[in-house]
Order: sequence, then structure tokens, then C-alpha cells
Amino acid sequence: MIRLILLLITLIFTNNCSLNENSRIWTENDNDLSTKPNINKVFEKDELIEIEFNQDLKLDLSKIKTTKKIIQNFNNPGSQSFAGELNKIATFKFSKLEEINQLNFKPIFLPNGLIFFDKKGSIIRYDENQKVLWKKNHYSKSEKKLYPKLNFILHKNNILVSDSIAKYYSVSLETGDLNWSKNNVYPFNSEIKKFKNKFFVVDYKNTLRCYFIEDGSECWNLQTEDSFTVSNSKFSLLIVDDMIIFNNSIGDITAVNYENGMIAWQLPTQSSSIINETYNFKTSKLITDGNSIYISNNKNEFYSIDAKTGNLNWKNKINSNVTPIIIGNLIISISNKGFMNVVDKDQGNIIRITDFFIDYKKKKRKEIYPVGFAIGNKNLYLTNTDGKMIVGDLESGDIINIDKVSSNFVSKPFIFNNSLFLIRNGSIVQYN
Repeated sequence: MIRLILLLITLIFTNNCSLNENSRIWTENDNDLSTKPNINKVFEKDELIEIEFNQDLKLDLSKIKTTKKIIQNFNNPGSQSFAGELNKIATFKFSKLEEINQLNFKPIFLPNGLIFFDKKGSIIRYDENQKVLWKKNHYSKSEKKLYPKLNFILHKNNILVSDSIAKYYSVSLETGDLNWSKNNVYPFNSEIKKFKNKFFVVDYKNTLRCYFIEDGSECWNLQTEDSFTVSNSKFSLLIVDDMIIFNNSIGDITAVNYENGMIAWQLPTQSSSIINETYNFKTSKLITDGNSIYISNNKNEFYSIDAKTGNLNWKNKINSNVTPIIIGNLIISISNKGFMNVVDKDQGNIIRITDFFIDYKKKKRKEIYPVGFAIGNKNLYLTNTDGKMIVGDLESGDIINIDKVSSNFVSKPFIFNNSLFLIRNGSIVQYN
């Protein structure tokens, strides 16, 4: 009798609850809640709602020191000596760059001029009167048609160059003549950093390359995990003590020994799914005060990381791929929606949030994004994708001025030797 009952139950189960495509239990279609008409997705995207906070709070910046010296390996300019009235005093012209969607390049600033490049990769040295002292091109006819984009760093009387078509080379500061030239397997996608007799750069395959300054021979390389798409962000590097610290396209931050490339620590900041999404993943540059590293991204994440161990100090919600700046015990960050966040450096607490896009109409501000900013004395100079520069008072958060500087692409502001510089496509403008 018991066997008969068990047999009947088994027949009922197999006839009505089979695991075929039409079954009503545990099928892939039934587990996909997005196909259900009466089910709505909650928190499909973690969108950060930004509002002003403590906007009437005045910051005490009386102890903030301005400087004319930038520690290049820290990527943090701090508050620079500049109190100009934004009078245009010079224009350094070059042929317009091709195939660009942003001007994230930095000239070499000299006490008596500057160095930049044009659309065919010619390196140009100007004097303080905008006169071209020399112009040299070290590319073949076919390479010029690729419109190489250059990154520079100055080393004694030479300029080290890496580019977007996988070449790297050294030229004389005085003449522009070539010292040596070599090729990498992949194009480069980072700034250049140097330390002692070596320099460092990251390519599009997320590989950190170490080269000897003297002849460009490779001393070592370290490949980190690669992504399936090309990153839309430019990677950055720091040098703290004897460690090279860099980020890659999938959000990993890695510290290695400068001598041999051995990993000291590595901190993944994103899940493995980011490998398929790197084109839309954007980060700020890494910056440091020598003890902690700071970086933010467009996924509502702002990190403070211990430079020696890679341990997380704190994490806050700020949506920004604009590089922050450290002044004293404060970090200044501009969100992608134009809000200035003043953050306590040690604890990560947000002290004040000020809307720097407040003068834009609601429809207009959805179309623009901040490019970058500099701090001169106690003023903040912010450039946007609409070609305007907003000048704000850091202490009060008040908007002082909005100036139209370009009808097209514009770079972040650079402050050097009591002047402010902006790159437009075809010229570099100097303000006093």
C-alpha cells in the first residue's frame, strides 16, 4: 500500500513539475524579475542626489600656505600663488589637434617660456614672448597621419616623451634634437613619472613600464588585469618613498617597488564586472600628501588609502572624476554636477557642499560637466565643457566671476609663476 502511494505521488510530480522549458519552477525565465509586468526595479542605479550643505559656513583658510613649488610626484599642486584679475597677456599658438574629445594634456612650464606640441606631433619650445625658439618633429610621414598626442616630463636638460602611437623618446631641451627613440608594443595612456635614473609610464594594456632615462631600455614591466574595452580615462602615477603607485582601467590601485617592479600591495576598488564597462568608467588622478592616497570616480566613490599598506582609510559618496586638491587638512573636490565638496582629509567627513553651477539654468546644467580646477591663493578657478571658467571664493563659496574662455574644448587651469594658463585647441592662453 505504501509503495502504491509513493508511485502515485511520483507520477503526479513528474507530470506537472518537470524541469523542462514549460515547467513552473526554477526556470531561468521565472527567475528574471525584470520580465514580470508588476515588478519594478528598486535601486537599479545608485544615483547620488546632490544638494548644498552648510553653504553658509565660512572656511578658516588663514593658515593655508600658498606655494610656487609643485611636488610633481604627488600630483597635488595645493594652493598656488596667483591673485590675478584674469587679464589675457599672451597667446602661444599651435596647429589644432585632431581626433580629440578632451584636452587632458599638460605643457612643460619654464621660467622663460613653455613647451607643447601640435597636431602632427611636432614639439615646440616658446620663449616668454611667444616666439618659437625651436620646432622639431621626430615622426615619419605615416606616423604624422596618426596625429600622435604627447606627454612630457623634464629631466635636467632633456625632455622625456611618451605618445598615443606607442613611441617614447628623449630630446634635448636646448635644441629639440633627438637623443634616442624606441617603440612599445601598445600605445601609452598615462602621464610620465621619473625617479632617480628611471622613468615610468602605463600603456593601454594596463602594463606599467619602467625605462632607463639614459637610453630608453626597459628595466622591467608589470602587467595588471586587462579589460575588454579601451579606457576613456588617462591613468595616473604617484611616487611615494620607493614605491610607484598607479591605477588602471578596471579600478585597481597597485604599488610596486621602483627598483624591481615587485608588488608591495594592490587594492581592487571595483567588482569583476567592470572589465566589460571600462569605457564608461572614469576616475580622477591619484593624489597624495605622502601618507594617504586620494582618488574618486564617476560611480559615487571617493577613497582615502594608506600609501604604505594599501589599507582603506575611509570611503565617501562623491561622484567625480575631476582631480581633487589638498590644501592643509582639507580636500577640495568638484562633483560631475558642479558641486564643490570640502572634505576633512583625515576622517572623510564632508564639511560643506556648494553649488558652483548655481547660475546655470536647469536644462543647461544637464549638458555641461566640469573639466578641472586650480586654486590660487583663496580662489578656485573651475573650467567646464562649455568653455567657461568659474571663479569662486573658497572661504565663502560665493561665485566671483564667470568668464567665457573658449567656444570649444578647454583644459583644466594651470598656475605657474604667478600666471594662469589654459589650453584651447590651437592655443595656450596666459592670464595675469
